[in-house]
Amino acid sequence: MGVKRNHSGQVVVPSTSTTQPQGRFTSLFEGFRAELDEHYDRKERIVKASRDVTAHSKKIIFALHRSNAINQDPNPSIQKEVTTRLADIQKSLSPIAADITGLYRYRYYLPCLEELVEALTFSHYLRTQTLLSLTDARAAVPCGVELTEKDYVYGVFDLFGEMMRFATAKSRAKGVLLAEEESPKGRSVLNDIQELGCAFETLPKLGEKAFGMKLEAMRASVRKVEVLGYRLVIQRGEHEEGWMPDADVEEDFGGRE
Repeated sequence: MGVKRNHSGQVVVPSTSTTQPQGRFTSLFEGFRAELDEHYDRKERIVKASRDVTAHSKKIIFALHRSNAINQDPNPSIQKEVTTRLADIQKSLSPIAADITGLYRYRYYLPCLEELVEALTFSHYLRTQTLLSLTDARAAVPCGVELTEKDYVYGVFDLFGEMMRFATAKSRAKGVLLAEEESPKGRSVLNDIQELGCAFETLPKLGEKAFGMKLEAMRASVRKVEVLGYRLVIQRGEHEEGWMPDADVEEDFGGRE
């Protein structure tokens, strides 16, 4: 192995120090590195929390589908599960609340809030047969996490699918799918989904692929409830009083999209 010498012929002993030479921009780039590390750590926390909130929101929706009627409070077992899941959502959002405040709220994608809005609006609809307002939805989101108008609108878009599935599964119950004397407020899910669908058709169209997809999914849900309702009306007219639909009526429209 050769020996390294300087220009005077003296042997140069290699330095064992690992310290890199400091340039005029070293501190600047070290700051960039620290900022990026902080960003990726924050993003990882947010993604994990978002997945947990989404999972808990879906479980709230599944529990609510066990309800048998609209315009009334769920039974105690369903309400207990909903309350427990909301507490879990609060626990998941609490550690990242500071990470998604101010400008950071718009830096990170939080699809879980759309799912949470879907769960909150579905619960509110089953209890009151009305749509949860944006103001009330914001107040219901735990830990002061900001809910944007887009989060709210996209969440309500998803509500159409839950209304369709609920109407399909409960089509045997009077006053759920069709407006009859036993129907709360003299209205049914069919009436409500048609009225809400008409309102959403008037929304300004966003130039986003997701908006177009949700709009088409909404229209499909409305059509399915309409077809199911029309089919029940026709079949009831062809049968004696007190007739109820066959199971295949539910199977035709019960699949989750």
